[in-house]
Amino acid sequence: MAKKEFPTPDCWYSHFISYGETDAMGVVYHAEYLHLFERSRSKFIRESGMSYRETEERGIMLPVREASCRYRVPMVYDQEILVHVGISKWGRASVDFTYEIWDRDKKTLHATGRTGHACTDKSGKPVRIPDWLKEMFN
Repeated sequence: MAKKEFPTPDCWYSHFISYGETDAMGVVYHAEYLHLFERSRSKFIRESGMSYRETEERGIMLPVREASCRYRVPMVYDQEILVHVGISKWGRASVDFTYEIWDRDKKTLHATGRTGHACTDKSGKPVRIPDWLKEMFN
């Protein structure tokens, strides 16, 4: 089976695992993976042209409506990791991000994941993805 191509544009986020991100077994606590996804997604949005704060100031919210993570190889305190993030799908009023978490040398895949986001106005009402937002990533 051929490896699926990662979507572009994309972004890499570098991170050192802190002691507080680990559990009693000395490995990264499972919920911390979602924080890593969020940090990488924020960096990706910023590198694409504006901060997430600016998208909110323009009246566009991207609340998470679903999230998934496939844990493969545990990560430990002080390990340097790289989170790869890209957009896997645009909907009429939604966007899906995909993630891979690698070791520093990009030889070990620690996890894969996905987050699905609704596009809403400030009141939470679904709205069409604005052209300016899509254009930011192209």
